Amino acid sequence: MYDALYARQSIEKKDSISVESQLEYCRYETRGEASIEYTDRGFSGRDTNRPGFEHMMNDIRAGKIRRVIVYKLDRISRSILDFANMMETFQKYHVEFVSSTEKFDTSTPIGRAMLNICIVFAQLERETIQKRVTDAYYARCRRGFYMGGRIPYGYRLTDTVIDNVRTSMYEEVPEESRQLKLIYSMYADTDNSLGDIVRYLNEHRIENLRGGNWNTARISEILRNPVYVEADIDVYRFFQSQGANIHNPASDFTGYNACYLYKGTVSVSRKQSDFSDKEIVLAPHKGFIPSQTWLACRQRCLGNRQSAKTCKPKNSWLLGKVKCGGCGYALTIRKAKTKWGRYFVCSRSGSSGSNCTGAGCTIYADVLEEYMLGAIRERLSEFRNLSCITDTRENGRLAFPEKNMRKKIRLTQIEEEIEELLSKVSGAGSVLMKYIDEKISELDTERKALQEEIVTANDTDTENRLEQITNHVEIWETISLEDRQAVVDTLVKVIKIANGNMEITWNM
Repeated sequence: MYDALYARQSIEKKDSISVESQLEYCRYETRGEASIEYTDRGFSGRDTNRPGFEHMMNDIRAGKIRRVIVYKLDRISRSILDFANMMETFQKYHVEFVSSTEKFDTSTPIGRAMLNICIVFAQLERETIQKRVTDAYYARCRRGFYMGGRIPYGYRLTDTVIDNVRTSMYEEVPEESRQLKLIYSMYADTDNSLGDIVRYLNEHRIENLRGGNWNTARISEILRNPVYVEADIDVYRFFQSQGANIHNPASDFTGYNACYLYKGTVSVSRKQSDFSDKEIVLAPHKGFIPSQTWLACRQRCLGNRQSAKTCKPKNSWLLGKVKCGGCGYALTIRKAKTKWGRYFVCSRSGSSGSNCTGAGCTIYADVLEEYMLGAIRERLSEFRNLSCITDTRENGRLAFPEKNMRKKIRLTQIEEEIEELLSKVSGAGSVLMKYIDEKISELDTERKALQEEIVTANDTDTENRLEQITNHVEIWETISLEDRQAVVDTLVKVIKIANGNMEITWNM
């Protein structure tokens, strides 16, 4: 029988001990006895899937080994489970275990206990290293550094400096970007499927300049990638509505930079349509696909189910309009794990020092929204005949006339401020509640003014505004939260609810 000398080194570094040096320490423990050497170069200690280790374990089961010698405990294993299984095998075949630098005696209870304690700390060290590497990776991601990987079609690498650090960034390749602009413009037209695009490219001999044939999977991957988009505030709102973690403020989404999409810090297999735990970072390079075109394509990629989910706001498009008829405070959204999901409650009800009992009934958000949509349609019918309205959509995407991008950015910031204030309602005292309500009212007034400016920026004619509003109502399920709020702000002044009765005050 032989002594088994085992050595492992994951990465060769100046400050790490080499395999040869480890074996030298192990040979000293043999005192000249016959031995077999087993080595693994370039393998981590997180598991036992290593050829040298597996060869040694097979020899142990064959009865060839009487003792295993390592330089240090973490050279053979850094997993508690793997180490426990290994020690069980050693005991079964009467194999001793020796760490040349830690001096363990596995024949005594104290020796075995110390061995188990050391393997716990070995695993802790491994997990700490993994966490440190992961954190460093995502810290660099969030600063826009190039992190390697396949260069997207349409770009090439060029050198740059970010925060005084030399790195790389993408630069547009005109020949390839022209093809991508064609692909995006075709898919933004709902009459074209992915198959239609592939057939068009092949029939017109538009070749993939990097080799290979065009296929639907490749085109679908391109259409989902935000690395091409001119990321403006609409792109910000899209990712925000999908639950992604956005690391740049709304004010940075000016339509110049593109985006990086990272998988996040949790290693969980998710569907491509799921943006939870995804990281969105503005990239240093310029996008070349207009945001409206990219969003139209991205919504189609999400599918009908996801598109509907996108249009359903996290709160409600009636938020800020619905007031408690008893105390006059705003009604806020609460969530419940029921089939209704969301319902309105008085923001003052239940707070310390308040005697408001609420609206006097349960107000389900879905029910109220459905009722108000019907009331809006009825109100509009008093002014216009819906059959005379023309379609004002552009590129399949609906939008009010915009005066400038700054107003839309400010709108997003206001909505985020309102949501943050509403999150502080629970448990707030009367003084804080008064401040919150006043601040929300102030922000809501500014929001409505901005919405009005956006709606009327390029068209102050009442008739044309009614056409736009009516058209939005006709395709209500497909428009954004911002567009729904713009319609409500134009038509509705306030909705008061008390004791099961509702009073709507219209602006027109």
